[in-house]
Amino acid sequence: MSDKPKISRVEVYWHTVKYRTVFLYGLVITVIVLACFYLVFPGLSNVVIQKLDQTFVEPPTPASMANARQARFVNLDGKVQVKKADSVTWVNADFQVTLDKGDLIQTGPEGVARIAFADGTQYTVKGDTLVTVEENLVSSETNTTKVAVHITSGQVDLNTGGLTPGSKAEVSFEQAVADVHSNSHAAVTSDPTTQQQQITISTGSAELDRGAVHMAIGQSERASFQTGQNEITKTQVLAAPQLAEPLNLAPKFVSDPKTDPVHFSWKSVPTARMYDFQASTTSMFNHVVKDVKTADTNLDVAGFQPGDYFWRVRAIDDKDQLSDPSDTFKFTLAVQGKSQEMFLAIDGTQLEGNSVEIVGRTEPGAILIINGEQVADISADGHFRYFTQPMTSGSHHIVITGQNRRGDTTIKPVDVVIP
Repeated sequence: MSDKPKISRVEVYWHTVKYRTVFLYGLVITVIVLACFYLVFPGLSNVVIQKLDQTFVEPPTPASMANARQARFVNLDGKVQVKKADSVTWVNADFQVTLDKGDLIQTGPEGVARIAFADGTQYTVKGDTLVTVEENLVSSETNTTKVAVHITSGQVDLNTGGLTPGSKAEVSFEQAVADVHSNSHAAVTSDPTTQQQQITISTGSAELDRGAVHMAIGQSERASFQTGQNEITKTQVLAAPQLAEPLNLAPKFVSDPKTDPVHFSWKSVPTARMYDFQASTTSMFNHVVKDVKTADTNLDVAGFQPGDYFWRVRAIDDKDQLSDPSDTFKFTLAVQGKSQEMFLAIDGTQLEGNSVEIVGRTEPGAILIINGEQVADISADGHFRYFTQPMTSGSHHIVITGQNRRGDTTIKPVDVVIP
């Protein structure tokens, strides 16, 4: 019997490869291939990227576009009510309410409401005023806008920014329509009791149409007429000062309110020889606590008690004629906290057209002011979200001021660039 063949020992070696390693090698190879493809075919690569972007990036929904175009309240003080076009009920206005064509806004004797439209136009509805939103149109093709309100009674101040060519910002009253031009400020009054109607342009210009009458109104000019009469009278008026500091709705912090002064400033009026400064605890100035005349365009006033105040300035010329009061600004005087700063964190900013969305966290119950406007959307846990007003191209310095329930304060600056 022959011997069985001798079998050599067989040894098998292997190496464990993790899935992560396979994935990383595959990713590196894919990146190299794509980079080579882009270098060889740059035009075709751009087309593919655009197709993928259109496929996977969710386009803006009609609802989100509509929300961006709606008017909203950016300042509310006192009694302000809204009646929607499809409702018969008046409800209290708040910062969550959006305004559409046909909506009615009514303010009480000491109520003030400031409404901002998508194009940056702002209407300030003064006390005892009834207005209707007439137009709020934004063209997605030409980017032109048309916004308009109608005054039934009372007073509305209108401020326009840099309007897109072809855009319109209008206010109508007693069968008259005023087309207010870019970068202009107008004050319109409709008084059913005296039947006196007037529009005053403090800066910029406007066009007024009433029946067959067309009139151009320039800076520091007023057009007025009586209800039921065709004649319109245009006169030169002493311009009202434009307020500068403190900003509307801005808090002022002092260590000792009895001795620490509050600094006020405004822009000069060319024909004015002096100014009349007034501060009041009510927006109607029926309780004036400070009344000072000065030849300067700034003033330091001490003796305010902690609380809310309203202030305005009127110009006085060589004939002792008084201008209309300036816009009324509100500020809150608070005692500076002596403990540590309150908590305030900015989580991020995001450009939304010419506006900036600011997201952050603060202490529950805290008050935040951003560039003179109070932040309304602060949740119970302190998270907040805020959209600035549309801004011009360039660098902007945004100041966020906060105060908590203990009286502690903090100020945080945010720098943004609008392309």
